[in-house]
Amino acid sequence: MKYPILEFDPDPKAFIEPEHIADGMDVPEHCVICFFHEVVEKVASKHHATLLTDHCWEDGPHPLYEIEFSGKRLAFFQPGVGAPLACGLLEEVIASGCRKFIALGGCGILEKGLEVGRLIAVTSALRDEGVSYHYLPPAREIQAQSKALDQIERVLKSRTIPYRPGKTWTTDAPYRETRAKIATRRAEGCIAVEMEAAALMAVAQFRGVAFGQILYAGDDLSGEDWDNRGWQSRREVREELFWLGAEACLSL
Repeated sequence: MKYPILEFDPDPKAFIEPEHIADGMDVPEHCVICFFHEVVEKVASKHHATLLTDHCWEDGPHPLYEIEFSGKRLAFFQPGVGAPLACGLLEEVIASGCRKFIALGGCGILEKGLEVGRLIAVTSALRDEGVSYHYLPPAREIQAQSKALDQIERVLKSRTIPYRPGKTWTTDAPYRETRAKIATRRAEGCIAVEMEAAALMAVAQFRGVAFGQILYAGDDLSGEDWDNRGWQSRREVREELFWLGAEACLSL
């Protein structure tokens, strides 16, 4: 191949497997991947979470916690930011024994009219990042798992929470989201942009685990000028989203 990123190797065994780093252990089957550090720490403290293990990378430890929710065991962790780190940690948590995942994060908005805080049920992701090409053959998009998407939508509808199903653009380079690229992605049907969804979906598909993702509308890239909208300060949205994700996860 002309480009290394397109040289997919279907060999299921890598030189270093996640099991070499993370031992199998007694962990919950269900796990929430929450990108909001302050929410993870608040839930862990308020609900007296059990620390199952620390997955340590060069940026420090990423604790894997457990609580009881709705009478069931639930694990959760914060995966860092960006596809390589998030997917490396997902690999290790899978190796530890978790099998059903709902990820929760924020995103930039490409579609006009999506107010800050509006929830988005990810239906597919455009693969404009690098990690997914090491897990699946080259393709432009990856589709969400229908069962996980169904459960996400069921939970949101049952609570009469407004949401928008849609496709997201996963990119490694937030400072290279040019006007031309934004216009192209919008024309392809992307309503949001973030940094991990396509890669996490690819890892889940490769490893044969259940996975779905909910995003919430953050900064606005749909107009002539960028609008931050103070999206990271929406603490009430971020915490509520954790519990919605937990409910959807436990239904998988």
